[in-house]
Amino acid sequence: MLELLKVSTANNYSCGNGAINSISGMLPYVTSTIYLIIEIAVPVLLILYGMFDLGKAVIAQKEDEIKKGQATFFKRLIAAVLVFFVAFIVRLVIGFVSNNDSTIANCVNCFITGEVSSNSCIDKGADTSNGYRQH
Repeated sequence: MLELLKVSTANNYSCGNGAINSISGMLPYVTSTIYLIIEIAVPVLLILYGMFDLGKAVIAQKEDEIKKGQATFFKRLIAAVLVFFVAFIVRLVIGFVSNNDSTIANCVNCFITGEVSSNSCIDKGADTSNGYRQH
């Protein structure tokens, strides 16, 4: 897949400087992949639907249809902006709730970005729960 996500599904991770231990790599991988898809799909769908709505209104050549198409486009634009900033809003709320505790914020960052670092997702190695090391 894309090299943007660095969490391996075969490994276990510690999250937020050890605040949460032994997370399967699948969980941060899936959540960060879903967020990445949303980040790409929302602007593309906004452009496609906006072109469709406004194009249909212009072809109809009715002033009411054009205004209705513009209103629909602006409603979708506002919804897209809200969806696009979900991660920012989540991080902001977590920051307020956790009293700016960096371990909790780093754990949330692990699930949103999926990056392995010394502050967010800490690689604990391969999952050995079945008795052997996976490759």
